[in-house]
Amino acid sequence: MELKNNKAIVTGVSKGIGLETAKLLLEKGAKVAGWSRSAPAFAHENFEFVQTDVTNPAAVTKAYEQSARFLGKDIRILVNNAGMGFYGPMEETSNEEWQMMFETNVNSIFYASKLVVPQMKVLDEGHIVNIGSIAGLNPVKNMVGYAATKHAVTGISHSMYHELREFGIKVTCIYPGSVKTNFFDKIDAVDAHDNMMRPEDIAKTIVDCLDTHANYLPVDIEVRPLRPKGKQNN
Repeated sequence: MELKNNKAIVTGVSKGIGLETAKLLLEKGAKVAGWSRSAPAFAHENFEFVQTDVTNPAAVTKAYEQSARFLGKDIRILVNNAGMGFYGPMEETSNEEWQMMFETNVNSIFYASKLVVPQMKVLDEGHIVNIGSIAGLNPVKNMVGYAATKHAVTGISHSMYHELREFGIKVTCIYPGSVKTNFFDKIDAVDAHDNMMRPEDIAKTIVDCLDTHANYLPVDIEVRPLRPKGKQNN
């Protein structure tokens, strides 16, 4: 897909992967609407921040309508990046935390994707990128809710890809390992550090997936830090 002059929506754009993805798309000449609860410390003539709660379907619809006024209706790119997680034993995970993870990590993909797909079908072109996680492929203890949501992201992505490919719409799921972002701010057991991947590298992976030949469909992409514990002494 040609990125120059193309139109994109990126969720979870306040910081980290979402913000870096928006910046890189803008560098490539795209026009971007960025969704999140709080505004990023960033401005660009081809970027519009749309304040929204992606867990609320009515708010997502309103955000889409605002984005379409800024971008136009020919939106060919959606990056479902918004996500969050809680750490701790299953029995100590509150019902509210469980529901918040599913609303943010899973339901938001449904809410946003169903809005862009009809016009993508009309255009006979589109690309939806969903951000999964290594935790959805290889779950770890004390993250049962997060792992469950990211398993769900895989299922959603694979079903969407089978359903939409004949309409010229690509669906890609990207599975990052640990990334140095504010995701870990609320997880006492893990501190973000320089041996994690950089958010700008995940953004480059996303944009490289988008910038592909029309008949080339990347379905699953797993990325990990090379040395997650740093260089070891022999």
